[in-house]
Amino acid sequence: MYNFRFYVPTKIYFGKGEISHLAELKDYGSKVLLVYGGGSIRKNGIYDSAVKILGEAGLSVFELAGVEPNPKIETVRRGVGICKEEKVDMVLAIGGGSTIDCAKVVAAGAKYDGDPWDIVLDGTKAVTALPIFSVLTLSATGSEMDQFAVISDMTKNEKWGTAADCMKPTMSILDPTYTFSVSKKQTAAGTADMMSHTFENYFTKEKGVDVQARFAEGLLKTMIKYGPVALAQPDNYDARANLMWAASHAINGLIANGSQPAWCVHPMEHELSAFYDITHGQGLAILTPVWMKFVLKKDPTTAENFAVYGRNVWGIDDDDDQSAAEKAIECTRKFLFETMGLPANLRAVGITSDEHFEVMAEKAAKGSVGCFVPLTKDDIVEIFRAAF
Repeated sequence: MYNFRFYVPTKIYFGKGEISHLAELKDYGSKVLLVYGGGSIRKNGIYDSAVKILGEAGLSVFELAGVEPNPKIETVRRGVGICKEEKVDMVLAIGGGSTIDCAKVVAAGAKYDGDPWDIVLDGTKAVTALPIFSVLTLSATGSEMDQFAVISDMTKNEKWGTAADCMKPTMSILDPTYTFSVSKKQTAAGTADMMSHTFENYFTKEKGVDVQARFAEGLLKTMIKYGPVALAQPDNYDARANLMWAASHAINGLIANGSQPAWCVHPMEHELSAFYDITHGQGLAILTPVWMKFVLKKDPTTAENFAVYGRNVWGIDDDDDQSAAEKAIECTRKFLFETMGLPANLRAVGITSDEHFEVMAEKAAKGSVGCFVPLTKDDIVEIFRAAF
Protein backbone atom coordinates (compact mmCIF):
# COMPACT_ATOMS: atom_id res chain seq x y z
CA MET A 1 0.00 0.00 0.00
CA TYR A 2 1.53 3.33 -1.03
CA ASN A 3 1.42 6.54 1.00
CA PHE A 4 -1.69 8.68 0.66
CA ARG A 5 -3.65 11.61 2.04
CA PHE A 6 -7.36 11.12 2.72
CA TYR A 7 -9.36 14.33 2.95
CA VAL A 8 -13.12 14.57 2.48
CA PRO A 9 -14.36 17.91 3.83
CA THR A 10 -17.91 17.56 2.50
CA LYS A 11 -20.66 17.71 5.10
CA ILE A 12 -23.38 15.21 4.14
CA TYR A 13 -27.03 15.52 5.11
CA PHE A 14 -28.55 12.17 4.17
CA GLY A 15 -32.24 11.29 4.23
CA LYS A 16 -35.77 12.54 3.73
CA GLY A 17 -36.38 16.25 4.14
CA GLU A 18 -32.73 17.19 4.58
CA ILE A 19 -33.05 19.91 1.95
CA SER A 20 -34.03 22.17 4.84
CA HIS A 21 -30.30 22.51 5.56
CA LEU A 22 -29.95 24.76 2.52
CA ALA A 23 -30.75 27.50 5.01
CA GLU A 24 -27.15 27.12 6.22
CA LEU A 25 -25.92 28.71 2.99
CA LYS A 26 -26.61 32.10 4.55
CA ASP A 27 -23.41 31.59 6.55
CA TYR A 28 -21.39 31.82 3.32
CA GLY A 29 -22.73 35.07 1.89
CA SER A 30 -25.85 36.57 0.41
CA LYS A 31 -25.72 35.66 -3.30
CA VAL A 32 -25.97 32.13 -4.70
CA LEU A 33 -25.81 30.81 -8.26
CA LEU A 34 -28.33 27.99 -8.69
CA VAL A 35 -27.14 25.50 -11.33
CA TYR A 36 -29.48 22.90 -12.81
CA GLY A 37 -30.23 20.96 -15.97
CA GLY A 38 -33.23 20.54 -18.23
CA GLY A 39 -36.01 21.54 -15.86
CA SER A 40 -37.02 18.26 -14.18
CA ILE A 41 -36.44 19.84 -10.78
CA ARG A 42 -39.18 22.32 -11.60
CA LYS A 43 -41.62 19.51 -12.39
CA ASN A 44 -40.89 17.43 -9.29
CA GLY A 45 -41.02 20.35 -6.85
CA ILE A 46 -37.36 20.35 -5.76
CA TYR A 47 -36.76 23.74 -7.39
CA ASP A 48 -39.66 25.37 -5.54
CA SER A 49 -38.56 23.87 -2.21
CA ALA A 50 -34.98 25.05 -2.66
CA VAL A 51 -35.86 28.58 -3.80
CA LYS A 52 -38.29 28.96 -0.89
CA ILE A 53 -35.68 27.90 1.67
CA LEU A 54 -33.01 30.12 0.12
CA GLY A 55 -35.40 33.09 0.00
CA GLU A 56 -36.43 32.65 3.63
CA ALA A 57 -32.72 32.59 4.53
CA GLY A 58 -32.31 35.98 2.88
CA LEU A 59 -30.29 34.80 -0.12
CA SER A 60 -30.47 36.36 -3.59
CA VAL A 61 -30.65 33.62 -6.23
CA PHE A 62 -29.16 33.80 -9.72
CA GLU A 63 -29.63 30.92 -12.16
CA LEU A 64 -27.62 28.88 -14.63
CA ALA A 65 -30.14 26.53 -16.25
CA GLY A 66 -29.83 24.01 -19.07
CA VAL A 67 -26.68 22.15 -18.06
CA GLU A 68 -26.16 19.34 -20.57
CA PRO A 69 -25.83 15.59 -19.73
CA ASN A 70 -22.22 15.96 -20.91
CA PRO A 71 -21.68 19.51 -19.61
CA LYS A 72 -20.19 21.88 -22.17
CA ILE A 73 -17.51 24.46 -21.61
CA GLU A 74 -19.79 27.11 -23.12
CA THR A 75 -22.23 26.57 -20.24
CA VAL A 76 -19.39 26.77 -17.73
CA ARG A 77 -18.26 30.05 -19.24
CA ARG A 78 -21.78 31.40 -18.99
CA GLY A 79 -21.89 30.52 -15.30
CA VAL A 80 -18.49 32.06 -14.62
CA GLY A 81 -19.70 35.25 -16.29
CA ILE A 82 -22.74 35.44 -14.03
CA CYS A 83 -20.62 34.86 -10.92
CA LYS A 84 -18.16 37.60 -11.81
CA GLU A 85 -20.74 40.11 -12.98
CA GLU A 86 -23.09 39.63 -10.01
CA LYS A 87 -20.33 39.04 -7.42
CA VAL A 88 -21.87 35.72 -6.43
CA ASP A 89 -20.68 34.24 -3.11
CA MET A 90 -21.36 30.52 -3.67
CA VAL A 91 -22.61 27.96 -6.18
CA LEU A 92 -25.45 25.49 -5.57
CA ALA A 93 -26.00 22.57 -7.96
CA ILE A 94 -29.29 20.68 -7.95
CA GLY A 95 -29.14 17.60 -10.15
CA GLY A 96 -26.89 14.71 -11.03
CA GLY A 97 -23.18 14.47 -11.63
CA SER A 98 -23.18 16.55 -14.81
CA THR A 99 -24.79 19.49 -13.05
CA ILE A 100 -22.45 19.21 -10.08
CA ASP A 101 -19.40 18.91 -12.36
CA CYS A 102 -20.45 22.06 -14.18
CA ALA A 103 -20.96 23.89 -10.88
CA LYS A 104 -17.49 22.88 -9.67
CA VAL A 105 -15.69 24.34 -12.66
CA VAL A 106 -17.92 27.43 -12.55
CA ALA A 107 -16.96 27.91 -8.89
CA ALA A 108 -13.26 27.52 -9.66
CA GLY A 109 -13.50 29.61 -12.83
CA ALA A 110 -15.10 32.45 -10.89
CA LYS A 111 -11.86 32.77 -8.91
CA TYR A 112 -9.59 32.39 -11.96
CA ASP A 113 -8.47 35.16 -14.27
CA GLY A 114 -8.24 33.09 -17.46
CA ASP A 115 -10.54 30.86 -19.50
CA PRO A 116 -12.11 28.06 -17.38
CA TRP A 117 -11.08 25.57 -20.09
CA ASP A 118 -7.55 26.05 -18.70
CA ILE A 119 -8.79 24.47 -15.45
CA VAL A 120 -10.28 21.54 -17.36
CA LEU A 121 -6.94 20.87 -19.03
CA ASP A 122 -4.90 21.45 -15.88
CA GLY A 123 -6.54 21.13 -12.47
CA THR A 124 -3.54 22.72 -10.72
CA LYS A 125 -4.74 26.06 -12.09
CA ALA A 126 -7.75 25.79 -9.75
CA VAL A 127 -6.11 27.18 -6.64
CA THR A 128 -9.31 28.35 -4.99
CA ALA A 129 -13.05 28.30 -5.68
CA LEU A 130 -16.33 29.69 -4.45
CA PRO A 131 -18.00 27.39 -1.88
CA ILE A 132 -19.82 24.57 -3.67
CA PHE A 133 -23.07 22.98 -2.48
CA SER A 134 -25.21 20.26 -4.04
CA VAL A 135 -28.59 18.60 -3.83
CA LEU A 136 -28.26 15.22 -5.52
CA THR A 137 -31.04 13.87 -7.75
CA LEU A 138 -29.26 10.99 -9.53
CA SER A 139 -27.03 8.29 -8.04
CA ALA A 140 -24.09 7.68 -10.36
CA THR A 141 -20.96 9.81 -10.49
CA GLY A 142 -20.21 10.49 -6.82
CA SER A 143 -19.46 14.11 -7.74
CA GLU A 144 -21.31 15.21 -4.61
CA MET A 145 -18.37 14.05 -2.47
CA ASP A 146 -15.22 14.29 -4.57
CA GLN A 147 -12.87 16.73 -6.30
CA PHE A 148 -13.46 15.60 -9.88
CA ALA A 149 -15.31 17.18 -12.80
CA VAL A 150 -15.66 16.22 -16.46
CA ILE A 151 -16.32 18.90 -19.07
CA SER A 152 -16.65 18.70 -22.87
CA ASP A 153 -15.75 20.95 -25.77
CA MET A 154 -17.80 19.40 -28.55
CA THR A 155 -16.33 21.81 -31.11
CA LYS A 156 -13.06 19.92 -30.65
CA ASN A 157 -14.55 16.49 -29.81
CA GLU A 158 -12.78 16.71 -26.47
CA LYS A 159 -13.98 15.53 -23.06
CA TRP A 160 -11.57 15.77 -20.16
CA GLY A 161 -11.62 15.12 -16.46
CA THR A 162 -10.04 17.56 -14.04
CA ALA A 163 -9.64 17.67 -10.29
CA ALA A 164 -8.69 20.02 -7.47
CA ASP A 165 -9.18 19.95 -3.71
CA CYS A 166 -10.92 23.33 -3.87
CA MET A 167 -13.64 21.72 -6.01
CA LYS A 168 -14.77 19.34 -3.27
CA PRO A 169 -18.28 20.36 -2.21
CA THR A 170 -18.64 22.08 1.14
CA MET A 171 -22.00 20.43 1.75
CA SER A 172 -24.18 17.94 -0.13
CA ILE A 173 -27.77 16.92 0.52
CA LEU A 174 -28.60 13.31 -0.35
CA ASP A 175 -32.33 12.58 -0.18
CA PRO A 176 -33.05 9.17 -1.74
CA THR A 177 -36.67 10.17 -2.41
CA TYR A 178 -35.37 12.66 -4.99
CA THR A 179 -34.25 9.70 -7.12
CA PHE A 180 -37.64 7.93 -7.15
CA SER A 181 -38.55 9.56 -10.47
CA VAL A 182 -35.27 8.69 -12.21
CA SER A 183 -36.01 6.69 -15.38
CA LYS A 184 -35.06 3.05 -15.82
CA LYS A 185 -32.50 4.07 -18.43
CA GLN A 186 -30.74 6.51 -16.10
CA THR A 187 -31.04 4.18 -13.09
CA ALA A 188 -29.31 1.42 -15.04
CA ALA A 189 -26.69 3.77 -16.48
CA GLY A 190 -26.04 5.25 -13.04
CA THR A 191 -25.51 1.79 -11.56
CA ALA A 192 -23.04 0.97 -14.34
CA ASP A 193 -21.21 4.25 -13.69
CA MET A 194 -20.77 3.63 -9.96
CA MET A 195 -19.71 0.03 -10.65
CA SER A 196 -17.12 1.29 -13.13
CA HIS A 197 -15.72 3.74 -10.57
CA THR A 198 -15.36 0.84 -8.17
CA PHE A 199 -13.71 -1.40 -10.78
CA GLU A 200 -11.21 1.32 -11.73
CA ASN A 201 -10.02 1.43 -8.11
CA TYR A 202 -10.41 -2.27 -7.34
CA PHE A 203 -8.40 -3.78 -10.19
CA THR A 204 -4.86 -2.92 -9.20
CA LYS A 205 -1.45 -4.59 -9.03
CA GLU A 206 -0.72 -2.87 -5.72
CA LYS A 207 -0.12 -5.39 -2.92
CA GLY A 208 -1.35 -5.30 0.67
CA VAL A 209 -4.51 -3.27 0.01
CA ASP A 210 -6.98 -5.65 1.64
CA VAL A 211 -8.98 -2.91 3.36
CA GLN A 212 -9.63 -1.09 0.09
CA ALA A 213 -10.41 -4.34 -1.76
CA ARG A 214 -12.91 -5.59 0.80
CA PHE A 215 -14.64 -2.19 0.89
CA ALA A 216 -14.84 -2.26 -2.91
CA GLU A 217 -16.32 -5.75 -2.94
CA GLY A 218 -18.96 -4.68 -0.43
CA LEU A 219 -19.89 -1.72 -2.59
CA LEU A 220 -20.12 -3.90 -5.70
CA LYS A 221 -22.33 -6.44 -3.94
CA THR A 222 -24.59 -3.61 -2.78
CA MET A 223 -24.89 -2.22 -6.31
CA ILE A 224 -25.58 -5.67 -7.74
CA LYS A 225 -28.25 -6.29 -5.09
CA TYR A 226 -30.10 -2.98 -5.30
CA GLY A 227 -29.72 -1.97 -8.96
CA PRO A 228 -32.38 -4.45 -10.12
CA VAL A 229 -34.62 -3.58 -7.15
CA ALA A 230 -34.55 0.10 -8.11
CA LEU A 231 -35.52 -0.83 -11.68
CA ALA A 232 -38.44 -2.97 -10.55
CA GLN A 233 -39.53 -0.75 -7.64
CA PRO A 234 -38.51 2.87 -8.38
CA ASP A 235 -39.83 4.13 -5.05
CA ASN A 236 -38.08 1.50 -2.91
CA TYR A 237 -36.36 3.71 -0.35
CA ASP A 238 -33.78 1.17 0.78
CA ALA A 239 -32.71 0.45 -2.78
CA ARG A 240 -32.37 4.12 -3.69
CA ALA A 241 -30.62 4.94 -0.39
CA ASN A 242 -28.06 2.16 -0.72
CA LEU A 243 -27.29 3.02 -4.33
CA MET A 244 -26.92 6.69 -3.45
CA TRP A 245 -24.49 6.07 -0.60
CA ALA A 246 -22.55 3.41 -2.52
CA ALA A 247 -22.03 5.80 -5.43
CA SER A 248 -20.55 8.42 -3.11
CA HIS A 249 -18.05 6.02 -1.57
CA ALA A 250 -17.01 4.52 -4.90
CA ILE A 251 -15.06 7.66 -5.77
CA ASN A 252 -14.48 9.76 -2.65
CA GLY A 253 -11.07 8.19 -2.01
CA LEU A 254 -12.15 5.51 0.45
CA ILE A 255 -11.30 2.61 -1.87
CA ALA A 256 -8.77 4.46 -4.04
CA ASN A 257 -6.20 5.97 -1.73
CA GLY A 258 -3.18 3.73 -1.26
CA SER A 259 -4.07 1.42 -4.12
CA GLN A 260 -5.47 3.18 -7.18
CA PRO A 261 -3.76 2.91 -10.56
CA ALA A 262 -4.56 5.26 -13.43
CA TRP A 263 -8.05 4.64 -14.78
CA CYS A 264 -8.41 2.95 -18.15
CA VAL A 265 -12.08 2.35 -19.08
CA HIS A 266 -13.12 5.93 -18.32
CA PRO A 267 -10.60 7.50 -20.74
CA MET A 268 -11.93 5.19 -23.46
CA GLU A 269 -15.54 6.08 -22.71
CA HIS A 270 -14.78 9.79 -22.57
CA GLU A 271 -13.74 9.53 -26.21
CA LEU A 272 -17.04 7.84 -27.09
CA SER A 273 -18.96 10.64 -25.35
CA ALA A 274 -16.79 13.34 -26.90
CA PHE A 275 -17.42 12.12 -30.45
CA TYR A 276 -20.95 10.74 -30.14
CA ASP A 277 -22.42 12.43 -27.03
CA ILE A 278 -23.76 9.12 -25.68
CA THR A 279 -24.89 8.45 -22.10
CA HIS A 280 -21.74 8.00 -20.03
CA GLY A 281 -22.94 5.03 -17.98
CA GLN A 282 -24.12 3.19 -21.08
CA GLY A 283 -20.72 3.63 -22.70
CA LEU A 284 -18.99 2.31 -19.59
CA ALA A 285 -21.28 -0.71 -19.48
CA ILE A 286 -20.56 -1.55 -23.13
CA LEU A 287 -16.79 -1.28 -22.70
CA THR A 288 -16.31 -2.91 -19.29
CA PRO A 289 -16.79 -6.63 -20.07
CA VAL A 290 -14.87 -6.23 -23.34
CA TRP A 291 -11.99 -4.58 -21.48
CA MET A 292 -12.02 -7.31 -18.84
CA LYS A 293 -11.83 -10.03 -21.47
CA PHE A 294 -9.09 -8.22 -23.39
CA VAL A 295 -6.77 -7.61 -20.41
CA LEU A 296 -7.25 -11.16 -19.15
CA LYS A 297 -5.92 -12.39 -22.50
CA LYS A 298 -3.18 -9.73 -22.76
CA ASP A 299 -1.88 -10.31 -19.24
CA PRO A 300 -2.67 -13.82 -17.91
CA THR A 301 -1.48 -12.80 -14.41
CA THR A 302 -4.72 -10.82 -14.08
CA ALA A 303 -6.60 -14.11 -13.78
CA GLU A 304 -5.89 -13.99 -10.06
CA ASN A 305 -7.48 -10.53 -9.75
CA PHE A 306 -10.56 -11.46 -11.71
CA ALA A 307 -10.87 -14.78 -9.87
CA VAL A 308 -10.84 -13.04 -6.47
CA TYR A 309 -13.51 -10.67 -7.80
CA GLY A 310 -15.60 -13.60 -8.99
CA ARG A 311 -15.35 -15.51 -5.74
CA ASN A 312 -15.89 -12.59 -3.35
CA VAL A 313 -18.52 -10.64 -5.30
CA TRP A 314 -20.35 -13.26 -7.36
CA GLY A 315 -19.82 -16.28 -5.09
CA ILE A 316 -18.14 -18.34 -7.81
CA ASP A 317 -16.99 -21.68 -6.44
CA ASP A 318 -14.05 -22.57 -8.65
CA ASP A 319 -10.47 -23.11 -7.51
CA ASP A 320 -8.99 -22.60 -10.97
CA ASP A 321 -8.13 -18.91 -11.40
CA GLN A 322 -8.53 -18.81 -15.18
CA SER A 323 -11.88 -20.54 -15.08
CA ALA A 324 -13.13 -18.40 -12.18
CA ALA A 325 -11.96 -15.26 -13.97
CA GLU A 326 -13.84 -16.13 -17.14
CA LYS A 327 -16.98 -16.88 -15.13
CA ALA A 328 -16.67 -13.55 -13.28
CA ILE A 329 -16.48 -11.64 -16.56
CA GLU A 330 -19.52 -13.50 -17.87
CA CYS A 331 -21.45 -12.68 -14.66
CA THR A 332 -20.58 -9.03 -15.16
CA ARG A 333 -21.74 -9.11 -18.78
CA LYS A 334 -25.04 -10.77 -17.95
CA PHE A 335 -25.75 -8.39 -15.08
CA LEU A 336 -25.17 -5.26 -17.13
CA PHE A 337 -26.91 -6.33 -20.33
CA GLU A 338 -29.54 -8.85 -19.25
CA THR A 339 -30.43 -7.93 -15.66
CA MET A 340 -30.02 -4.14 -15.97
CA GLY A 341 -31.07 -3.99 -19.63
CA LEU A 342 -28.19 -1.76 -20.75
CA PRO A 343 -27.21 -1.62 -24.45
CA ALA A 344 -24.79 -4.44 -25.23
CA ASN A 345 -22.72 -2.89 -28.02
CA LEU A 346 -21.82 0.40 -29.67
CA ARG A 347 -24.29 -0.09 -32.49
CA ALA A 348 -27.10 -0.12 -29.93
CA VAL A 349 -26.25 3.49 -28.97
CA GLY A 350 -26.10 4.71 -32.55
CA ILE A 351 -22.41 4.30 -33.37
CA THR A 352 -22.56 2.81 -36.85
CA SER A 353 -18.95 2.94 -38.05
CA ASP A 354 -15.38 2.79 -36.81
CA GLU A 355 -14.30 5.98 -38.58
CA HIS A 356 -13.12 7.74 -35.41
CA PHE A 357 -11.66 4.75 -33.56
CA GLU A 358 -8.02 5.50 -34.43
CA VAL A 359 -8.02 9.10 -33.21
CA MET A 360 -10.18 8.19 -30.19
CA ALA A 361 -7.79 5.40 -29.23
CA GLU A 362 -4.76 7.66 -29.53
CA LYS A 363 -6.31 10.17 -27.10
CA ALA A 364 -7.49 7.46 -24.70
CA ALA A 365 -4.05 5.84 -24.59
CA LYS A 366 -2.51 9.14 -23.47
CA GLY A 367 -5.10 9.41 -20.70
CA SER A 368 -4.59 5.95 -19.25
CA VAL A 369 -0.82 5.76 -18.71
CA GLY A 370 -0.12 3.64 -15.64
CA CYS A 371 -3.42 1.77 -15.63
CA PHE A 372 -4.03 -1.78 -14.33
CA VAL A 373 -2.84 -3.32 -17.60
CA PRO A 374 -1.09 -0.80 -19.90
CA LEU A 375 -2.96 -0.33 -23.17
CA THR A 376 -1.53 0.92 -26.44
CA LYS A 377 -3.44 2.78 -29.11
CA ASP A 378 -3.76 -0.48 -31.07
CA ASP A 379 -5.07 -2.28 -27.98
CA ILE A 380 -7.79 0.32 -27.52
CA VAL A 381 -8.77 0.18 -31.19
CA GLU A 382 -9.18 -3.57 -30.75
CA ILE A 383 -11.35 -3.03 -27.67
CA PHE A 384 -13.54 -0.52 -29.53
CA ARG A 385 -13.95 -2.94 -32.40
CA ALA A 386 -14.77 -5.84 -30.09
CA ALA A 387 -17.46 -3.62 -28.50
CA PHE A 388 -18.87 -2.70 -31.89
